[in-house]
Amino acid sequence: MKPIEEQVILVTGSTDGIGKITARKLAGKGATVLVHGRSRQKCEDAAEEIRRSAGTEKVAHYVGDLSSLAEVRILAEKISSDHRRLHVLINNAGVGAVKGQDGDPPRSQDGYPLCFAVNYLAPCLLTHLLVPVLRQGAPSRIVNVSSAAQEAIDFDDPMLEQGYEPFKAYAQSKLALAMFTFDMAERLKDSGISVNCLHPGSLLDTKMVRESFGSPMGRAESGADVEVYVATDPALERKTGVYFNEMKEARAEEQAYDAEARETLRRLSEKLTGMKSDHR
Repeated sequence: MKPIEEQVILVTGSTDGIGKITARKLAGKGATVLVHGRSRQKCEDAAEEIRRSAGTEKVAHYVGDLSSLAEVRILAEKISSDHRRLHVLINNAGVGAVKGQDGDPPRSQDGYPLCFAVNYLAPCLLTHLLVPVLRQGAPSRIVNVSSAAQEAIDFDDPMLEQGYEPFKAYAQSKLALAMFTFDMAERLKDSGISVNCLHPGSLLDTKMVRESFGSPMGRAESGADVEVYVATDPALERKTGVYFNEMKEARAEEQAYDAEARETLRRLSEKLTGMKSDHR
């Protein structure tokens, strides 16, 4: 890859938590960092804080609510318009095991269960839309923040419409992201774009963990170190289609390696987002 001082890196969900620390660390290394969040004020504040702490002006911000596929499209269009090349996309944004009302899942602006929409459909669509600028930046990297919490998807009820369980919804959305990672790694294998996913650490001290799981057990800083490692370490230059448990290569849930299941998920994703996954 290019020297990090010449790289443009997008970190979604980077107005707080692990994403914000990751963005700050990357800016401190000299990268041009694109901060993303759904609140304009939080984006502006986070970008300014990162500029001050990292001592750089190479920080921009982009607003987009990932619970809206229309806003995901606008976000991708804006980034592609502003930057002819993107060198790293870190799909860090996500929601936790959110509870619904009366047993029904909370829903995205498009009417899909929120966990599946934000943790999977949004990064899936955003990635597809940004592939052209990632090609221009090749060799480039896509880093998807999954989780060690993964549970096989029942494609007869992939979004748990027949029986919503918050933690199961979260675990399935994170497995879907791992499945997407392996699928894209295969489809982009000759493009110069690597695609990997990671578990940043268990129950780290973030707002999502505190709201969804209670007391944290680790520092958010350590999770950011994992994201920076997978996004930038020269030793991973030729690694693609890998799941990292923190900084070690590991094995995802078995369904992630099932080509038929990945194709089923891809077809469902195309139907729900309107995208065409024809990247080769």
